Amino acid sequence: MSEGMLIGFTVLLPVVGAMAVLVLRATPNMREAGTLFAGVATFWHVLGLLYLVQEGARPRLELFEVVPGVPIVFEVEPLGMVFALVASFLWPVTTLYAIGYMRGHHEENQTRFFFFFAIAIAGALGVAFSGNLFTLFLFYEFLTFCTFPLVTHHQTEEAKRSGRIYLGILLATSVGFQLLAIIWTWQLAGTVEFMDGGILAGTASVGVLSAILVLYVYGVGKAALMPFHRWLPAAMVAPTPVSALLHAVAVVKAGVFTVLKIAVYVFGIDLLQTLATTSWMAWAAAATIILGSLVAFTKDNLKARLAYSTISQLSYIVLGAMLANEMGIIGGGMHIAMHAFGKITLFFAAGAVMVAAHEKKISRMHGLGRTMPITFGAFFIGSLSIIGLPPAGGSWSKWFLGMGTLESGQLGLLAVLMVSSLLGLYYLLEVPVKAFFFKPPEGSHHHEGIHEAPTTSLIAICVTAAATIALFFWPELWYDLMTMAVSGTGEVAP
Repeated sequence: MSEGMLIGFTVLLPVVGAMAVLVLRATPNMREAGTLFAGVATFWHVLGLLYLVQEGARPRLELFEVVPGVPIVFEVEPLGMVFALVASFLWPVTTLYAIGYMRGHHEENQTRFFFFFAIAIAGALGVAFSGNLFTLFLFYEFLTFCTFPLVTHHQTEEAKRSGRIYLGILLATSVGFQLLAIIWTWQLAGTVEFMDGGILAGTASVGVLSAILVLYVYGVGKAALMPFHRWLPAAMVAPTPVSALLHAVAVVKAGVFTVLKIAVYVFGIDLLQTLATTSWMAWAAAATIILGSLVAFTKDNLKARLAYSTISQLSYIVLGAMLANEMGIIGGGMHIAMHAFGKITLFFAAGAVMVAAHEKKISRMHGLGRTMPITFGAFFIGSLSIIGLPPAGGSWSKWFLGMGTLESGQLGLLAVLMVSSLLGLYYLLEVPVKAFFFKPPEGSHHHEGIHEAPTTSLIAICVTAAATIALFFWPELWYDLMTMAVSGTGEVAP
């Protein structure tokens, strides 16, 4: 199989999986087996592309020109490979979790759920492998529309209202800001291709390029930079596997990945360092980091607390991009993977508690760790990664982000990272501490015996928790890919 065919086949495999869901809808076991098979096959093909990237190649597939000089094109480069690996690995794991959750929670319209879930992964891979700004924008919007039915899955008035907020904010930012920035870039540079070192240097004044940077950063609404963050907590009305998709696998990662890719391949690190707006955007991200953490403090609903934690953590990646140095970019890229595994573990655990104990509020989880020790043990591991403590993978990405702040001389931003981690110690570790060490409320029948989540869900929780630990001991893959991205070569920099 040629390199181009491998790319096309990899992006199409989730679509094939979605079609299999429809064909096998009358037999749930076969339907879900087909989804799992498609997920594993997709990850296997992404590994094939990873091998090519590690060998220094950049596989490319050009489909057709929409207008002269603006084709729909895929190109696999190191930064895109980071996102593709995360999305393709976590798809079958999340499917395994969803099988237990959707059945255990007696959810309706499960075929529709698995269909759009698979389609969303195709959109995420399209974003990851985009070879130019137009292709990126096309799949970015595709991802918005194909996740809308997942957000509104329950079809209640609350779900429909949340869906309107979801679509409204994401479309308003992408069309109003991001599309304008892409057109402006094309007009100045004469191309929308992603290139090492960027395409905008020397094309306009510092003021114009600063304005374009602001349009890009705020135009990527999926990055949830305040004040364009409300779609994310609104989307928590969806089933927990959807929350996992939104917060760890596809949607938010598509947002922060887009910010990183534009920083590296449209502006370039050297140009970003000359723009005063870069520092302002870094502080906008820092404000979101702190405010998201503070709001998380106030939430008793576990999924809502995790949602605001995600808002805070996403801005770590935006901050890494706006530090405009190699350490910051490496830390931001690594955080895509480290946050994904840690946060999906937390959401898996939250859903397990809802299915097994029918509890959503943290204040009512006292003693639950005695009946759900595996679930709350996994929650503890995921929390360590989000906080940035060993032995969890998140400690590496936060280390490099901290080094990036020192390299840029921004001690204030380093203080923001430290304060955020301290806040995380409370609003995340409060959950397992109450679950393991507080007495259960009197008369609670959910605190007798072991009542873990359904087996498939529990397996998925253990897989992501174990992966979170493994990322601490073996972070080299993610570091090497990000080093290749910032070095602008096909080889790892020394």
